Amino acid sequence: MSPRTPEPFATPRLHALPLRVEYAAEMAAVLSDPALHTFTGGLPETPESLRARYTRQTAGSPDSAELWWNWVLRSGDALVGYVQATVRGDRAEIAWVVGVPWQGRGYAGEAARGLVAYLRESGVRTVIAHIHPEHTASAAVAAGAGLTRTGEWEDGEERWGLGL
Repeated sequence: MSPRTPEPFATPRLHALPLRVEYAAEMAAVLSDPALHTFTGGLPETPESLRARYTRQTAGSPDSAELWWNWVLRSGDALVGYVQATVRGDRAEIAWVVGVPWQGRGYAGEAARGLVAYLRESGVRTVIAHIHPEHTASAAVAAGAGLTRTGEWEDGEERWGLGL
């Protein structure tokens, strides 16, 4: 049985810390580059809107059968991004984001591999990610974490999976 809230985990260069509302201001800066929204749409959030979102996320899903696990990623003294998983039974849908200044250093791949390992150790058997077909960097991250293309599509994104 998975815990209601996630535990911290670490990779060689990253500490994944369970999300707290107090991270909103620093994360707003990490996520401030509009380029992060190229494939997902939208605009960067203000510290206030991010604080409101983090308040909802840390409160947990209103569906008792679903867990919302969110972590910020710390490298040294700086937050550099986040990973998240929506867990339902032994299945999780995951996502990752690394701020533009830290991209190209392998952090997203390291974080995704660490997240998948943490989920598998927590009893998750199936891991799903949704990847925009033109987002080659994210596809490489998914592949590096052991996910493969399924050929299934949802809202214009391809579903990648592990343990299907």
